[in-house]
Amino acid sequence: MATQIVMDRTGDSRHLFDHHDPTGLAEAEQRFKSLTGQGFTAATRTRAGDLKVVRSFDPTADETLFYPRLVGG
Repeated sequence: MATQIVMDRTGDSRHLFDHHDPTGLAEAEQRFKSLTGQGFTAATRTRAGDLKVVRSFDPTADETLFYPRLVGG
């Protein structure tokens, strides 16, 4: 099972999907496009445990973290 974790001001939500389920993959890709289109940054975890920013949906990623754009001022 793969996980998409969405961080926001209320905490986080987790969306699980199976890499081998075409419907689940399509929903995960749509969620990726929707969130990044809203300004969220997407990152996947590397083998070393670090986060790497990604610009396109990776259907093989076990975990993708989405965090909102920081606003300061």
